[in-house]
Amino acid sequence: MSLAAKTKNISIVLYKPKYAGNVGSVARAAKNMGISKIVVVGETGLDREEMERRSTHLAADVLDQIRYCDSIEEALGDFHYIVGTTARLGKARGPFISPRAEAQKIAGLSQKNKIALLFGPEDTGLANDQLRLCHSVVTIPTSREFTSLNLSQAAMIVCYEIFTASSAGGGAEKAAQKLALASELEGMYGQLRALLTNIGFLNPENPEYWMLDVRRFFSRTGLLSREVKMIRGICRQLEWHAFNKKT
Repeated sequence: MSLAAKTKNISIVLYKPKYAGNVGSVARAAKNMGISKIVVVGETGLDREEMERRSTHLAADVLDQIRYCDSIEEALGDFHYIVGTTARLGKARGPFISPRAEAQKIAGLSQKNKIALLFGPEDTGLANDQLRLCHSVVTIPTSREFTSLNLSQAAMIVCYEIFTASSAGGGAEKAAQKLALASELEGMYGQLRALLTNIGFLNPENPEYWMLDVRRFFSRTGLLSREVKMIRGICRQLEWHAFNKKT
């Protein structure tokens, strides 16, 4: 039996949105598709009246529940699965998946996991530093003549695909297990980066670039919390042996 997405476990995360009206429009789009949670990162002075004008009074409850965070790490730390969105392609930014294909995966994952749909600023979108925090990156197919989408349009398309995948019975056949938190993964990646730099595997001048393939590998596996703890334990043992060998 197919599973419908649990929209209560899905949040839209807006990284440094520039216009209050766009946040209001996103709130309206989210409410249309059964999503009620929005997180805003790096912007606290957005005009409430402008947000309300664009959201309509029916989505005022979504605006009331907005969580504001100073940093993207704080915003994403309690999520198990993070989906980034981008119109700019490039080897260091992918691999990419369509909203429709991603929606099928979210339907299963949302049963036991908190999902974040991450959108960047209206003018620049998400940079590589934000995309590296994501487990998956979605790009919306558009005409080559004009690839730019309004923030609320992009949010609506992604949320619509999730909504139709669940209501049409397109979800995974069984719910995925509860994954490790993003904060747990970032702790593991930091430890791996330090270890791999120490043993000469990573270039110390640009370790994050070389860590991209490591991140992509673990993102495909879908690590559980206990598996993250196991990997960190292995890292500690390797660090101990590497240090003692030097001394």
